[in-house]
Amino acid sequence: MTDIEAKRFDYIILGGGSAGCVLANRLTASGRNEVLLVEAGKDYAPGEEPADMLDSYPMGASFNPAYHWRELKVRLSHTPTNSGKRAAPRFMEQARVVGGGSSINAQMANRGSPLDYDEWEDSGARGWNWDAVLPYFRKLESDQDVGTEGIHQEYHGTDGPILIRRVPEAHRTGFTRAVSRVLDESGMKAIADQNGPFEDGWFPSTISNKDETRVSAAMGYLNRDVRARPNLHILAEMTAETLTFDGRKVTGAVANRRGETISLSAGHVIVSAGALHTPALLMRSGIGRSGHLREMGIDVIADRAGVGANLNEHPTIAVSSYLKPAARQSARTGTRRHAQISFRYSSGVEGCGPGDMYVSVTGKSAWHAVGVRLGSFLMWCNKPYSRGRVLLGSAAPQAEPDVDFNLLADWRDYERLAAGVRRMAGYFAHPALAEIARDAFPSAYSERVRRIGAVNTKNRILTGILAGLLDGPGPLRRAAINGLITRGETLAGLLADEKRMEAFIRENVTGCWHPSGTCRMGAADDPMAVTAPDGSVYGVDGLTVCDASLFPCVPRANTNIPTIMCAEKIADGLEAEARA
Repeated sequence: MTDIEAKRFDYIILGGGSAGCVLANRLTASGRNEVLLVEAGKDYAPGEEPADMLDSYPMGASFNPAYHWRELKVRLSHTPTNSGKRAAPRFMEQARVVGGGSSINAQMANRGSPLDYDEWEDSGARGWNWDAVLPYFRKLESDQDVGTEGIHQEYHGTDGPILIRRVPEAHRTGFTRAVSRVLDESGMKAIADQNGPFEDGWFPSTISNKDETRVSAAMGYLNRDVRARPNLHILAEMTAETLTFDGRKVTGAVANRRGETISLSAGHVIVSAGALHTPALLMRSGIGRSGHLREMGIDVIADRAGVGANLNEHPTIAVSSYLKPAARQSARTGTRRHAQISFRYSSGVEGCGPGDMYVSVTGKSAWHAVGVRLGSFLMWCNKPYSRGRVLLGSAAPQAEPDVDFNLLADWRDYERLAAGVRRMAGYFAHPALAEIARDAFPSAYSERVRRIGAVNTKNRILTGILAGLLDGPGPLRRAAINGLITRGETLAGLLADEKRMEAFIRENVTGCWHPSGTCRMGAADDPMAVTAPDGSVYGVDGLTVCDASLFPCVPRANTNIPTIMCAEKIADGLEAEARA
């Protein structure tokens, strides 16, 4: 028996992503609790983080397979039940590293709309309305721009672990500046503070970044001082396989490192493995829909039909264009940030509410030579209505879950993306953009784009050749775009033919790496709720879930900051319960 196996912890946290880092910090701060943080991926000590992880340009880390679950594949687009086929599975970049998504994401630091959290409350998550969560958004951040014009101080914190700032105007590329002019002339309001009062408009992107360096949850919450606490133990490169029980009381977990199985014991277990792996771990442990568990040969501990249901994601599509050299990102802009401004707008589609669409303006579409030459409007449904699900494909601990996002199953999600493509095409046709951006085309993160986006020498050579073609005469550039990038699909063709538009969007829609909702909070009498508003799992004792799987609906935001907020609030509740 190892020393870890011989020890009984007050808390074991299974998953060292954004939520896990917060919990590890807050639950050890008093010195009362012995806490073990278990993470399947690597742990990089402060000051030893890899260069691509620190980089203000995030895509090197985002697409580095060293930080991913290598075997995870998912289905994205909705397939009609009468089609006789299912969407083909494709690889999905999910973080497997201490810090989770915050260690490899785009560093976007936004919160969503107050309406999102009021909806959480209305759906049964008592105590999660906007007024209740705002103090925790303030608690997590140290906003570097408080005190400057247009920043609403009452919305922001100044002494939290996550340093947050806005991309300054001086860093904008020629493309970004042209887009801001187009938005101004289109009547869109300029907003200084994306995380102030929630309204439509365009704004400098708010990022978790200081001095052109990423600030992840690991960097902010697991700094040297925190790691020096004698009651905090971090076990990296250890994968949780299943929970252990005494009747309905959770007693710990079984984990595996390189084939070695270890039994871990605790008074309380917190699962923070993310919205795809958390429901899978619960189901493998006997918590889930009883019929599915029996099909998998798993004994039922708690029949909770909502485990793995209600999978939320922001459906995404893009419109891109070739940029003239003067409009591209380069060293003269003073930053490696590729996304410098963003905007949100209301579609007007019935039932979708305000601020239901979001666009990130990217002045560089990938790390390679082609990406430098492309500017994009990356657009998503900020308030999606389609729902997917997570099931087990096998009861084997090493097997990845069966994930179907079911994107665009709700007609409103398709309708808004199609209208958004038309809107983005109109922006590219504006004289301010037509001067510096040419040959706009529909684009998406397809499987082919994913393969060429992997950082390696072969792709560096291939994209260098294609970049030369793009810089050639207009006819050659258009032939290269049509033949090698869009495979013959044109923006004009989509705009002229609704069937082609729908076929393109349904085939190419992706998510934003924002899976949420698969162990959602709700009232005790709600049969589809998995967790109580304090994160405790219905039907068992000593088990809490804390990550984006708790969200009743995905906020109108990138999910990292809401996840950190959620962990702050859950940790506060656990500490209050311990003191009572």
